[in-house]
Amino acid sequence: MAGAAALFGAGLAGDAVAAEKHLRPRNTAFRGMWIASVANRDWPSARGLPAATQRAELLAYLDTAVRRKLNAVIFQVRPTADALWPSDYEPWSEYLTGVQGQDPGWDPLGTAVDEAHRRGLELHAWFNPYRVANHTDPARLSPDHPARQNPDWLVPYGGKLYYNPGLPEVRAFVTQAMLDAVRKYPIDAVHWDDYFYPYPVAGQVFDDDAAYERYGAGFADRAAWRRDNTDQLVRGMAKAIPKVRKGVQFGISPFGVWRNKATDPLGSDTAAGVQTYDNLHADVRKWVKRDWIDYVVPQLYWNMGFTVADYAKLVPWWADVVKGTDVDLYLGEALYKVADPAQPAPWQDPAELSRHLTYASQFRQVRGHVFFSAKEVAADPIGAMTRVVADHYTRR
Repeated sequence: MAGAAALFGAGLAGDAVAAEKHLRPRNTAFRGMWIASVANRDWPSARGLPAATQRAELLAYLDTAVRRKLNAVIFQVRPTADALWPSDYEPWSEYLTGVQGQDPGWDPLGTAVDEAHRRGLELHAWFNPYRVANHTDPARLSPDHPARQNPDWLVPYGGKLYYNPGLPEVRAFVTQAMLDAVRKYPIDAVHWDDYFYPYPVAGQVFDDDAAYERYGAGFADRAAWRRDNTDQLVRGMAKAIPKVRKGVQFGISPFGVWRNKATDPLGSDTAAGVQTYDNLHADVRKWVKRDWIDYVVPQLYWNMGFTVADYAKLVPWWADVVKGTDVDLYLGEALYKVADPAQPAPWQDPAELSRHLTYASQFRQVRGHVFFSAKEVAADPIGAMTRVVADHYTRR
C-alpha cells in the first residue's frame, strides 16, 4: 500500500537525518507532548485538508513544542490499523483525506521525523496495536484492508472493531505492520498507549471463545491467557526493534493504575474502577521489572488529593516500581482537564499541573513528564502550560 508522492521534500527519511539529529542527553529530563490523530483530535484539524495545510499544521505543533521548551513529541501514526506513512502493510488513514486508503499526496511521518530532528526534538512514533475502527462495519474499511481479507481476525465490541489479540497470526501481523515504520524511518522510539484488550463495556462480552478454546490450554483461566497474549506482543516487539534499527527505544503509556491495593498487596493505594492488569490484561509491572521496555509513562490523569486515584499516592508507587530497573519513568499529565467545568475544582486552578511537577521532583526515579495533548499545549487553557514552563522549564 506504499506509493505516496512524497511532496515538500518529505520522502522516506534516511540515516543521514539520524546522524544530524540532536539527541537528548541521558541526564536531561524528558519533556514531551502527545499529538493525537485518531478522530482528528489534535492533527490534522479536519479530514480532507490540502496537503500543504496538513503539513503547516503539523509543523506548527512542532514549533509549539519548541516554544514550550519541550524536547520530544509523541506522534500517533497508526490510530486504527492504518498508517500515516506509505505502509507496505496497511492503508492510508482516513483521518488524512476522509477516505481510508487514499494517498494524501505527502508523507506525514517522514516529514515529522525530518522536521522534529531539525528542531532538536525527539520523534516517538505512537502506534495502537489492536484497534481497527471506531465502528463495527467491516464493509466501511478500504477494500484491500487486511481486516477485510481476514475477517476471522476481527472482534466487534463496544461499538468498535478490534483485532483479536488471542490469535498468533494477528500478533505477528500487527508487529510487522508497526516495524514497517521502524524500518523506513529513524524514529527515536516506538510508543504504545493504554489500549491492549479494550476497556470494559457494561453488558458486553469480548468474544474470543474460539481462540481461547484453541490456544488457552494450560492457563489457569481466560484472564491469565489474555495477559500472556499481551506479554507475547510486548516481548516480541522488544526483541524485534533492535534487529530492525538499533538505538530505537520502546515505551508504553499505560492507564495509571496497575492494580488497587485492595485487589493485590503490591498494588497502589487507589480505588480505581479500572485496573490495567485485570481489565486490559496488561501486566505493566512485570514488563518494567523484567526490563522488557525502555520507558513507561503511566497516565496519572488525576489531581492531587483525588480520593479514588490520588496523584500524590501514585507517583511514589510508580517510582518504586521502576527502582532497580533500567526503565525510565515519565509521568503522563492531564493538561486536557485544565479549565474543564466537568472536572473537580483543582483543575480550575492554573497552578495544579505545576504542583504535579514540583511534587514529582522529590523522586529521583521520575525522569520527565508528557502532556496530553498537543491542542492544549498550544491553546494553554487558563495559562496552565505557561505556568509549567515558567516554573520548571526555564531552559531548553
